Amino acid sequence: MFLSSYENKLDKKGRVSVPSNFRAYLNSMGYNGFITYPSFNHAALDACAQDRIEKLSESIDSLGPFEDKRNYFATSVLSESINLNFDSEGRVSIPEKLLKHAKIKSSIVFVGLGKVFQMWDPSSFEKFKSLARKKSYINRSALKWDNKFKKEGV
Repeated sequence: MFLSSYENKLDKKGRVSVPSNFRAYLNSMGYNGFITYPSFNHAALDACAQDRIEKLSESIDSLGPFEDKRNYFATSVLSESINLNFDSEGRVSIPEKLLKHAKIKSSIVFVGLGKVFQMWDPSSFEKFKSLARKKSYINRSALKWDNKFKKEGV
């Protein structure tokens, strides 16, 4: 899983080192990189493994072939998605248009979200993290534990 948060600087060529545990997780699934696209909800980039974007594509394909929603999702996600491969030092080059969407200038925060991760401008992420914590506290009763977890005492 993608867990924790890591801040790394962009170099002069626009490359950034991807956290080693994120690379290890992707490598364990047979990938030497990841897919990224502009987030719908934030000035951030969403990122995932190839299999995850394929599942998203299947979900989009499950909509009627002539539904506008299908075309909107495909255009917003799939046409904006970019496959980034790691170089020999574990870095990727993020295209300028994606950096611009996320308002990233010199540093990137990699934010693990389980099966996916995001990339943020550090100050934007700090503001969002504060809001997320408040909203999580308010909505904490919405999280439900499966009976399996209750039996295991988790």
